[in-house]
Parts: sequence; C-alpha cells; structure tokens
Amino acid sequence: MAVNLFDRLFRTRRGRDAAALRRLQETCDLLLGERGAANSTKFAGQAMEHYRELDEPARSEFFALLAARYSPDPERVLGSARAYAEHPSPESLAQLLETVEPARQELLRRINRAPSGTANLVNMRVDLLKAMKGNPALAAVDADFTHLFGSWFSPAFLDLVRVDWSSPASLLEQIIRHEAVHAIRDWDDLRRRLEPDRRCFAFLHPALPDELLIFVEVALLEEMPAAVAPLIENHDESTDREAERCAVFYSISNCQPGLRGVSLGNFLIKRVCEILRREFPGLKRFCTLSPMPGFASWLRSGANLDAQRMPRGFMPRIESARAVIAAALQSGGLSADAERIEALERPLRDALRFLGAAYLYATRDGDPASDPVAKFHLNNGARIERLNPAANRSRRGLSESFGMMVNYVYDLQRIEDYHEGFVKGHLAASRDLWKAG
Repeated sequence: MAVNLFDRLFRTRRGRDAAALRRLQETCDLLLGERGAANSTKFAGQAMEHYRELDEPARSEFFALLAARYSPDPERVLGSARAYAEHPSPESLAQLLETVEPARQELLRRINRAPSGTANLVNMRVDLLKAMKGNPALAAVDADFTHLFGSWFSPAFLDLVRVDWSSPASLLEQIIRHEAVHAIRDWDDLRRRLEPDRRCFAFLHPALPDELLIFVEVALLEEMPAAVAPLIENHDESTDREAERCAVFYSISNCQPGLRGVSLGNFLIKRVCEILRREFPGLKRFCTLSPMPGFASWLRSGANLDAQRMPRGFMPRIESARAVIAAALQSGGLSADAERIEALERPLRDALRFLGAAYLYATRDGDPASDPVAKFHLNNGARIERLNPAANRSRRGLSESFGMMVNYVYDLQRIEDYHEGFVKGHLAASRDLWKAG
C-alpha cells in the first residue's frame, strides 16, 4: 500500500520535481540500508541536497511519503505485542520496541550525521509544520521530530550564556529580530535592556553554535512591577543597586520555529534563577510580568467557564462581573483604547480584574483552550500572584488583554510542589488574587 501511495504521489508531479522526489526517496532507502549505515554521512548529505531541490508543494508530498513508507507495519506490531503479552521477557520487549519504532526515526538520526545535519532537520521541521496545516495526518511524522529533538536538545547538551553589549553582533541582532513580547525599537533600546540593572540569558546548542535557541530578559528592581513601560523605558542612573530585591522575567522569546513544542523555556528560567541567586544574594523574589494573550478574545466570546474549576462560592460574583463586562463591551465602554482603559470606573475595573482571575484560574494542564503563557508558567512551578490593570498600553497589549498583565512568582522552595499540583489539576494562586483592586 505504501509503495502504491508513493507511485500515485509521484504521478502528481511532473518534470524536475518528480525526479527530485524520486532521487530523494531512493537516497532515503539507501540511507536506511546497510550501505547507509556505513556511509551515512555521504548519503545524508545527498538526501538534503535533493530535499533542497523541492518546492513547497513537493516538500509537503515528501512528508506524506515519510508517513506512508516509513511507518511501522501494523501486522508486525500486533505479532510482537502478542508475543510480549504471552511471554513478557526482556527479549520480547526489545523486539516489540524495535517493531513499534517508525523507520523514520532512524532515517532522521542518519540524516543528522551529516555536517549541519541538526540545523537542516530543525529547518525541515519548519516546512513540516506548514505542511501539517493542510494535512493533519502528518502529525505522526511531527511526533518523530519532536521525540528526537527532545533528546538532542536536552538541557544537559545546552550552553547557557549571558548576552550583553560586548557579545558578538550576530547574537545582538538575533535578540532584536526574535524579541516576541516587547519589540525592540532600535540599537539604543537594546542597549538599555543590557545595562547593569538588566540581564539577558540564552541557550545555545553545539550543533547550532551561532544560533540562539531561546532567550529571557530580566530586570533587577526594588519591588514587583505593576506595569511594563518602566521596564523598557530609558534608565534612571540614580537607581540604588543595593536596593534591588526582585528579579523580574519580563520577556521570553523562542528563536527557532522548528523547535516548537520542545521544552526549553522552563529549564532556562530555573537555571537563570540559580545564577542570579548566586550573583545577587540579596534577591528575595523571582517573578514575571507576563501578558494574557487570550484574555480579550475570551471576554468578547462570552467568558464561558466551568463552574467546577472556580473556587467554591465565587460563581455568583463571576456571573455578576461577566454581566458588567458584557454590557461595557456592547456599549463601547470597554475597548482597546489606552485612555479609556486608564479612565475605567471602579466597578468596571474591578469586574475586569475579577474575570481576569477567573480566566487564569481556569487554566489546566493539557487544555488547549487555556492561556498559553499561564499554562507555561504554572506548569513550570510558578504561582499566580497579582493582576495588573492597564499594565501594558501598547497596541498589542490593549488588543490582546485590554492592557491587563499578571505577575507570576517563582518560589524556589515550592517550584516542584506547585508543578506537581498543577499536573494533578490544582492551581497555585495567592490569597489576594480575587480581591478587588
């Protein structure tokens, strides 16, 4: 069946693309054979040359071929599973594991042996993610990429570096280009973010020595911030460095789209906490000032909630707040306008905060509807500490959350407890989260 699918797909292509697909398929077969085991570097390089000859539609077809040609044989899997069930020996288990693993994984391992193999595969996955939008059946292929990248980009293999004004220009340019939370306007803006009361840390990988994987920006402050503007505006030289008691993670940005879904940020924040604690023994708090990117759209959609996820006895107040917000949205009293947000009357402001707490409190591990930033920090062992209305008056902040931001606190003594609780469905939040401002 797989070969027939290959032939059918090849017939849909004409000329150079069809020939390139055929050459790529033949090279992949060689790479997986005995000759490939001995000459993997040579054939891996040829495979990538053929892959680069393909246009975008042909690359999508190649991924479909990977799914069809290099998946496990269902009958062999069933036979191995039955053999293990009847005689659960180490040998039968090893045979089952070998049978279940897709040949694609070994193919990708051998492609990785070529010069720049890891970088090529990371870029290839970018193409795969695009192709998946039109073909969800490629999810099995993507699972193989994600599985292998999870091992290859293990924290044990990553280099943590501090990026400062003396770092190579190529790294500084990547900071500007990849900043995903608070855009860096120019080189002066970047210089401000790298001054002595600021820190920027990034992960590098030996296989991609000149490419940032992910970076986090940190501000050293006297107290937990309630707005983002002071963190990225011009520096006040009169700041008392001895008074800095709070390390604030105010931006974390992924630089490699091909590594989406590979856990990097959680390890980065924890490593940076340890570094800062050693460098500044006086630091008392590690926290974030984080966006709530799905809050505004959730409010506009009706702010539907599962009552079982809310604290006991709070649903009547939540329903009241929802009615206030719904009326304000309909009348135009609540809009993505900085002046209007700043001038909100107390009842509307409190209703916005209350629904903000409900929105975050509904976050659950494994729930695709949960706020992605909340899910990241809560799964990472943080605690929801405080909501901050009108904290982000940028166009993006107003459109995504009506300017609302949230502080998450990383209590280094409780991180593992909070993480385990979140996985089990319990959310860590401060006692003051539900109080009116």
